[in-house]
Amino acid sequence: MSKRKLTRRQAWRIAKIQEEKTRRATKKQQQLDENINASSLGPEQNGLVIAHYGNSVAVESETHPVTTKRCHVRANIENLVTGDRVVWQDSDSLGVVVARHERKSILARPDNYHNLKPVAANIDNIIVVFSPLPVPHQELLDRYLVAAEAARIQPVLLLNKTDLLDKSNLQEINALIELYRSIGYPVLQCSALDGFGIADLKNFLSTRTCVFVGQSGVGKSSLVNYLLPDTDTAVAPISEKSSLGQHTTTTAVLYHFPEGGDLIDSPGIREFALWHINPDELIEQFIEFRPFIGHCKFNDCRHLQEPGCAILAAVADSRINPRRLDSYRKILQALQDWK
Repeated sequence: MSKRKLTRRQAWRIAKIQEEKTRRATKKQQQLDENINASSLGPEQNGLVIAHYGNSVAVESETHPVTTKRCHVRANIENLVTGDRVVWQDSDSLGVVVARHERKSILARPDNYHNLKPVAANIDNIIVVFSPLPVPHQELLDRYLVAAEAARIQPVLLLNKTDLLDKSNLQEINALIELYRSIGYPVLQCSALDGFGIADLKNFLSTRTCVFVGQSGVGKSSLVNYLLPDTDTAVAPISEKSSLGQHTTTTAVLYHFPEGGDLIDSPGIREFALWHINPDELIEQFIEFRPFIGHCKFNDCRHLQEPGCAILAAVADSRINPRRLDSYRKILQALQDWK
């Protein structure tokens, strides 16, 4: 999660470059807006953004039969993401998005310039996918959970590739599952290879809009192909050299399940950065810590070895798992080093 800090001059230059790019893009969009004759557009209608391609989006209409059209986005509309509900107008050559409905949730992650970049909107659950291979790391899973809690989107853990469980990894995987279930997080299990648990997963997804997140190689695209075989999402093998997955999905795409529910397949992420989270607010994203926050003897308690620490007392009483406290400390240290 650590990144090299930029000097003030480097940060200023990056900001100026981004400002110029934004200015040029805005001017280009304004010119395109002017070239589209409003009189040639059809009536306003509601739609759903099902994919994002640079300066345009794919919008699915709410008419019957449902149609999908590539649409230009008016320059005065905030950047759209997959899952946004919009108002758009049709034309012979290109649809035009003229408004965006209010979002009930937004999933964002920091980009290389340390700005929050929206990934998907109107999500009910973040499905954190992990698998026996690549080997799951609790701190990485906790980063996803922290990000979900910070976004106020309910996370659910999904163990994929259960067919890879054996005596070499079963004990550790079961310990992870028990840890998160004891905290209160739902944990589902399935295998896209033999179909184990797929019926339960479909049932869970059928009433929700969900997004799959997780490090590359955990089988997100394979799951999409199994759940929706007509999508033919590209799948890359695990790298034999690094034991890490290889990125395959290049843009977030929304799929409808025949049984109901929607799935947004997001680009693979090996490491979910948390630069945007204030170190002082990190502890609130560990849900089992919340009952003890503010009850330490000292207001500036760091939860290391201070007397009267409510968090340490909860660990001693088995109300907080020490592995989670260790994970919190590592993430906090990384955030403090970055800040």
